[in-house]
Amino acid sequence: MTLAPDITEIIARARADLRMGVPVVISGKDGVALVMAAETVDAQRLADLRALGGRPVLAITARRAETLKARTYDGDLARVILPPDAALSWVLGVADPADDLKTPMKGPLASERDGAADLHRIALQLVKSARLLPAALVLPLTGGAGFAIEHGLTQVAAVTAAPHLMRSSPLHPVVSARLPLDVSEAGRLHIFRPEDGGEEHYAIEIGQPPRDSAVLARLHSACFTGDLMGSLKCDCGPQLRGALAQMGAEGAGVLLYLNQEGRGIGLANKMRAYSLQDQGFDTVEANHRLGFEDDERDFRIGAQILTLMGFSAVRLLTNNPAKIEMMRQNGIDVVERVPLKLGENVHNHAYLATKAAKSGHLL
Repeated sequence: MTLAPDITEIIARARADLRMGVPVVISGKDGVALVMAAETVDAQRLADLRALGGRPVLAITARRAETLKARTYDGDLARVILPPDAALSWVLGVADPADDLKTPMKGPLASERDGAADLHRIALQLVKSARLLPAALVLPLTGGAGFAIEHGLTQVAAVTAAPHLMRSSPLHPVVSARLPLDVSEAGRLHIFRPEDGGEEHYAIEIGQPPRDSAVLARLHSACFTGDLMGSLKCDCGPQLRGALAQMGAEGAGVLLYLNQEGRGIGLANKMRAYSLQDQGFDTVEANHRLGFEDDERDFRIGAQILTLMGFSAVRLLTNNPAKIEMMRQNGIDVVERVPLKLGENVHNHAYLATKAAKSGHLL
């Protein structure tokens, strides 16, 4: 018997620590490294990091490095060497593009090219999964894994963490209950909880759709600004209400409400992207400047929920071919794509045009 946390629980601890500004230790075949999230590190911990000696680097994604003209010797990331006099403002300036146009000259930035970047890659995956800016301070440690024990820090083994960070966390049904809705009194809400301590996801079932035929379904990613506040910058709110209305009219359907705000980057980073859009960048360019891909969502979650609910085939309400492909790759047969073109206005016309031109949406 053991009461010790398993790798899933250790990763959850590491995410929480990084969000609070607490360092974590990552160990692997190439050594051991102290890791801090650039967004949450404070001046004292940065000074403590420097006091340990060695040569710390700021790991950033290739997308962010492209904006900063930093060398990406490791392909998908750059290990930017901290100048000897780099203050906290320098770290935040490289990590956060908010003031890129005010102070475009961040460098020259020198990138580390020797040695392996495996620990840096895990560090970036951790901070991204914590919904933080994808930038991490990484310092190789000479004292070995005992450093984590000495300082009471969470230690993550890279070899076991890597596959867990790449996969979709298994989901488990928690509860379901009747939920009468405006579009249908025959509504039911199902709650699903991931094993990794992440956000719960929901399924709204309309009527009693049979499990042996294709159900009208919608994979809807959470959008606080559009769904709740009626934002005119996107088409999410009208799509949510339109999908539910169509299911109500047909008498059956299932809408999956996936907590993947801002295409999977979280609400804070989404607002950072909005701020960059106000500076003249489109939605894809804004994501790239932040260090993210066009779309960081994991649609495998939707396939997993449908399977748990007993569905194997759908008529999918979507304009996004990527959703269709991901459903099919994960055992859900998409027998029909049902277009969902709603909510265009003068405020989001350019946003929708970018989704069509750069992200392949069928609009």
